[in-house]
Amino acid sequence: MVRLTRIYTRGGDQGQTSLGDGTRVTKHSARPTAYGTVDEANAVIGLARLTATADGGPECDAMLARIQNDLFDLGADLCTPEQADPKYPPLRIVAEQVTRLEAEIDAMNAELAPLNSFILPGGKPAAAQLHLARTVTRRAEREITALAEHEPVNPLAVQYANRLSDHLFVLARWINDRGQQDVLWVPGGSR
Repeated sequence: MVRLTRIYTRGGDQGQTSLGDGTRVTKHSARPTAYGTVDEANAVIGLARLTATADGGPECDAMLARIQNDLFDLGADLCTPEQADPKYPPLRIVAEQVTRLEAEIDAMNAELAPLNSFILPGGKPAAAQLHLARTVTRRAEREITALAEHEPVNPLAVQYANRLSDHLFVLARWINDRGQQDVLWVPGGSR
């Protein structure tokens, strides 16, 4: 269990931070950038939860609560570089977390009509917030894959981020009265 007795340490006052293995890196380097954006996605999901329960019910809130916890797992995974022989086994995203997202996507998508157009972020407030969370998650995914070009990254971390953005898209549609309140893109419609 994590125990925080002091919130500020002054360790980052010179623009550096510690990774999970104790390595010091600049706060703007690829690894903190990636897990920082995962944290941002988590915060947006927290906002979405304020209205998602009313629109999606308690099962929606339970999914989002679990996803928020998973995002802390993802941040911990990204915070600790891959090592050949770590002193302590690091927390890593596992296949079950990815397959659970896939199962939820499939269950929600089964209730939705097929799309004939792209969707504009909107509809109910919770759906709009989930679309925002989706775009932040996509940015996190891009940052994770950029990190993976230069350093080893758990491939399941990339898969989780990719699947999560799909999950948030489908959940936004599901909350929008099973897609009935989706705002459809009309190509050239405002010319």
